Amino acid sequence: MKSLEELKDMRNKFQNEIKKRDQGPRTEIIVGMGTCGIAAGARDILKAVLQEVDKRNMDVRVTQTGCIGMCEKEPLIDVKLPGKERITYGNLEVSDISKIILEHVINGNVVQDLVIARHSE
Repeated sequence: MKSLEELKDMRNKFQNEIKKRDQGPRTEIIVGMGTCGIAAGARDILKAVLQEVDKRNMDVRVTQTGCIGMCEKEPLIDVKLPGKERITYGNLEVSDISKIILEHVINGNVVQDLVIARHSE
């Protein structure tokens, strides 16, 4: 770090990332980050989710969870829109993330070919 301005930019960036993890009634994306998920590429999935959310300047809470017992379906993400059922997407590639964000998170249409589970409240 070479200047106060660089420090301020870094602070703003991290504050924006923290806001995405705050509580509140909004869309939530949960990324499975157990060792099984990480081995299957979950770090790249998390990075892609954060990039899409940031690129589109979305008010979405992005969180992580450990293994949920579907190791053979990793990497996994859950999408929970307010008032809707939670949808689990699995066997994901980084290229699937923009489709899920656009179709499901923005337009409210579940991406059927990637769904592996539906969870009612």
